[in-house]
Amino acid sequence: MSRKKFIESVGATCKNWQWSWSFINEAERFIVFGAWDRNTEGQKTLIFSDDWKHNALGKQNQGYKQSREHIRLIEEEGFRLKTFPMKYSDARKEKDGTGPAKIEGFTPILSERALKRIGNSWYADDDSSGLSTLAEEIFTPEKYAEGAKSTVTINAYERSAKARAACIAHHGVSCAVCSFDFESVFGDLGTGFTHVHHIVPIGSIRDEYEVDPISDLVPVCPNCHAMIHRVEPPLTIEQLRGHLTEIKNANKAEQATPVL
Repeated sequence: MSRKKFIESVGATCKNWQWSWSFINEAERFIVFGAWDRNTEGQKTLIFSDDWKHNALGKQNQGYKQSREHIRLIEEEGFRLKTFPMKYSDARKEKDGTGPAKIEGFTPILSERALKRIGNSWYADDDSSGLSTLAEEIFTPEKYAEGAKSTVTINAYERSAKARAACIAHHGVSCAVCSFDFESVFGDLGTGFTHVHHIVPIGSIRDEYEVDPISDLVPVCPNCHAMIHRVEPPLTIEQLRGHLTEIKNANKAEQATPVL
């Protein structure tokens, strides 16, 4: 199946089948972008950038204007974003790197994605719930069972993805200690980002156990998470929160003290 036939089979179209980067299904209100393998890292795929307005020769790319409008429709008009995987090839490029990209192959399957803007670039994100995986967490498919020891780069204890998601769904992503919210500071780059702290450290249990994501887990920012584990046994949320309050009050008192 050709790319054109695939796109038409899902009810989408474009202005020009040769140079279009994206496609639209107006009746069902969704936009389709191809997700190049070379632009995919982890859960995110770079699908559009203002840097792509001009090609290597300085000429405006013909597909830019149409795709920029498709991005606007997703951001402002509520159109959904869908992508399909594409394999990139340099076969049509010259030795100096100029020339069009070639699709070596593609998978005719659409996936619902979330659009995330970071700077002047837009990404299709697999994590439409806004919950991001963390390098420190190693997920297992078992329900809420946690504790089995694994080795990735360093020895770590398994973290349950479902338990983490349930914790965030109930508590949100603001730090339980200092209320820091990554999205409010970093925008889309910080959406859904947080650490999840085990109130009873699983390293001290060393056995598989069932986690209650509401009472056993709590979202904390990386800074507070590090401070909680700065001492042994770890501080409680209440202890660290009280410590921060004491520091703030001491600083205010110092600033309010008149200089004689």
